[in-house]
Amino acid sequence: MKKKLLHQSQPILMIEDSEDDFYATKRAFGKANLLNPIEHVTSGQAALEYLKSDKNRKPSIILLDLNMPGMDGRMTLDHIKHDRLLNKIPVVILTTSNDERDVKACYELGANTYIQKPVDFDGLIFAIKQLKGYWFEIAILPKEGG
Repeated sequence: MKKKLLHQSQPILMIEDSEDDFYATKRAFGKANLLNPIEHVTSGQAALEYLKSDKNRKPSIILLDLNMPGMDGRMTLDHIKHDRLLNKIPVVILTTSNDERDVKACYELGANTYIQKPVDFDGLIFAIKQLKGYWFEIAILPKEGG
C-alpha cells in the first residue's frame, strides 16, 4: 500500500478573520519550510463558498479559527464534517481558546486536531513545525475525492 502524503502543491485553507494572525501564521509556514500554497478566507460562510466552488482545488488540510463573527468556527466545522464531499478533509482547529468546552465540542463535531495558538512568534513556528511533521510527513490520508 502506497502512502498518500500531502504534497507541496496541495493548498492549505486557512479560515481566520484576523489579518495579523493570518500573516504571522504564513510567516511561520515559511520559517518551517512548509511550501504549500495558502488560501485564506476570513469567515465561515466564505470558507463554505470556497470549498463548494468547482473552480477551487480542494485543500489538503484546513486550519480553522473558532472565534469569528457570523458563522463561527464551530458552525463551519459542523458544516464541513456533515458534507460528504468535504468531510474527509482534515480540519485542524487553530485558536486562542483553551476552554475545555471548546476542545470537547470541536472533537465531538469531528475536528482532527485542536491547537491553541501560541502567544509568541517562536511558539507559533514550533507549533507549525510540529503540524508539518505530522500532517505532511507522517499521516496517511485518503486521495482527493476518495
